[in-house]
Amino acid sequence: MDLGVGGVGVGADVEARSWAPAARVRGMGTSIFTEMTELARTTGAINLGQGVPELPSPPALLRDVADAVLAGHNQYPPAVGFPALREAVAAHQLRRYGVAYDPVGEVLVTTGATEALAAAVLAFCDPGDEVVAFDPCYDAYAADARLAGATLVPVPLALDGDHFALDADALRAALSPRTRVLILNTPHNPTGKVFTPAELAEVADVCRTYDLTVITDEVYEHLVYEDGVRHLAVAALPGMRERTVVVSSAGKTFNTTGWKIGWVCGPAPLVAAVGAAKQFLTYASGTPYQVALARALGSVEEWAAGLRGTLRAHRDLLGTGLAAAGLRPFRADAGYFVQADVRPAGYGNGVDFCRELPGRVGVVAIPTSAFYVGSDAPTWLVRFSFCKEASVLEEAVRRLAALAR
Repeated sequence: MDLGVGGVGVGADVEARSWAPAARVRGMGTSIFTEMTELARTTGAINLGQGVPELPSPPALLRDVADAVLAGHNQYPPAVGFPALREAVAAHQLRRYGVAYDPVGEVLVTTGATEALAAAVLAFCDPGDEVVAFDPCYDAYAADARLAGATLVPVPLALDGDHFALDADALRAALSPRTRVLILNTPHNPTGKVFTPAELAEVADVCRTYDLTVITDEVYEHLVYEDGVRHLAVAALPGMRERTVVVSSAGKTFNTTGWKIGWVCGPAPLVAAVGAAKQFLTYASGTPYQVALARALGSVEEWAAGLRGTLRAHRDLLGTGLAAAGLRPFRADAGYFVQADVRPAGYGNGVDFCRELPGRVGVVAIPTSAFYVGSDAPTWLVRFSFCKEASVLEEAVRRLAALAR
């Protein structure tokens, strides 16, 4: 059968042609995450590598989703998102951070925060531009920059005792005439760091001075555990609202990561640019979830308070267990993860530790070096997740105790 186009056959001859993926995706293959997940499967180990919550969602929210499906909310929503959800997001930002956004034009619903981040980088970066982000970082940041033809320039967070801190000199040194965007992730994945008011003021000063567009990743905004530690929105600082795109989502807050409902808030010209890219990624998705979340977001503070209490207890259980196993846990003020120094257990390399751990004690973790873009990663750090059921963490701690024997 001749399927020729313009006189050139494209049938069997296609198989004989050389083929290679585009440079922008070359090398984006199997990662340490895939390797560790497979180790968990083949060994039956407890998987504390993945940040997939195993905790319940609000029952009322689940009922509202079922009702929305049965009520017929099953077709495309508006490309910018279900109106009631955009209104709820705007109300949430004003109530929680004192930053006002117009639901019409300044709020955009996305297919999770991951799509929002990708669309934002595509919207603001041209080939040859540079994006700065704090290292270690969520692995999508470097991939998003690469897809846009830009380069991610890592700014290493300083190790300060049992926690991470902003290195303002390193931030300024990372900037160049090609720097276009700064990605700020707070509360931070994978470290659990919450940027302090002084650190945010320093970051804001840099962004104003160098006229940078800011993309903030705030998906853990409701999961801050320590008294006296509070997530603050950099968009609320002087001169920052007009240059900041705020990204968040429902997944971490409501234990609904599979729903993939996120959002973007910002000044209308920036949100319109993000929407221009987003419309050609998924266009729109998740209609019944959007309908239900519009209602749930209005009472999120009460739900999140209970979830924080549960996760704080799980974090403390895991941290105590890691210390008893002979490791040195770092402080985690927020998020899903605890970092641990594995050198006290006789390992200088976290990759080696993680590859041997499933066979030794039946637990899987992730080497933190997998989250570093720069070459100066501390090789001895390992990430453990605590967003699991208490019984799972108790068994993991019991198994980890064998390291101390």
